[in-house]
Amino acid sequence: MKILIVLALLAILLALFSALFGLLRPDADRTRTVRALTLRIALSIGLFLLLIASRLSGGWGSH
Repeated sequence: MKILIVLALLAILLALFSALFGLLRPDADRTRTVRALTLRIALSIGLFLLLIASRLSGGWGSH
């Protein structure tokens, strides 16, 4: 479970930096930036739901 969370965080950061580099390029295609930000939002929501499901199932929580 921890590995899945770390991989999701890395994917979120990758999408965020992809959007940043898309904004910084002078000849950038704005649809690529919008897609990267949309992917980041979807991954963030998915990670949030994964954490909630893990907490409710007892796989993660305080000891």
